[in-house]
Amino acid sequence: AGATAAAPRHETLAALREGYQHFDPRAYLQNNYLPPRADFSSEEFVVPWKLRCLAETFASGEIHGRTLIDVGSGPTIYQLLSACDHFEEIVATDYLAVNREELGRWVRGEPGTFDWSPFIQHVCKIEGRGEPWQEKERRLRDRLSRILPIDVHRPDPLGAPLRPPADALLSAFCLEAVSPDRAAFARALAHVGSLLRPGGHALLLGALGESFYLAGAARLPVVPLAEDDVRTALTGAGFALRDFRSYAMPPALRTGVDDVDGVFFAHAQK
Repeated sequence: AGATAAAPRHETLAALREGYQHFDPRAYLQNNYLPPRADFSSEEFVVPWKLRCLAETFASGEIHGRTLIDVGSGPTIYQLLSACDHFEEIVATDYLAVNREELGRWVRGEPGTFDWSPFIQHVCKIEGRGEPWQEKERRLRDRLSRILPIDVHRPDPLGAPLRPPADALLSAFCLEAVSPDRAAFARALAHVGSLLRPGGHALLLGALGESFYLAGAARLPVVPLAEDDVRTALTGAGFALRDFRSYAMPPALRTGVDDVDGVFFAHAQK
């Protein structure tokens, strides 16, 4: 019944994959990680909200270990800034070679990559340890040891199990953006959950009520999720929900690059 109530969704997995061949990392970064969305002057803006969710969750000291896997990293590193202090190794992953290359260039410190320094400075400020931001940048580059291809629609998303399994999993704005419907979203969540050890923690950031976003010439479909869809999918994938927060996108940040209603943050434990 749920499927008939929503707008008809004709995207197949094959069509989604084809659309992503036109994904432009630079356009995506410009649309989402420059002002107005990445405005650090106020906590009312979406990027500071996302960074605070992660900073507060890692500040508890409960989530740590050897390996954290970031599922569907895209061309971004902001989601790893608080995490990098608590793990020896961070494994970034993405389906697209262009995104893996963009991340590799940043890790190597090549000129002309996206300037993440305002994000790093902001995270250092809210974490309040008085650390020079260059130290955090260096630590993340050191710990971001692997950048792997991934396909969340395969039961074995990396093609082979992660050995040893990850102690924590992070995924930001990936699963809902690569799934044709809610059932595929729930299956993808279960697939990536298999990369995590029992008792391991999963942190998810994602879009609520979004049906598309732009990344250059690409107009990419998104499965519109309600909060309950996320909770149900987490439970179905064998997770216990520990924390759930949501953010309503203010009119000033509805810039036409997507039709997102809000953002969710979920902390769950396997």
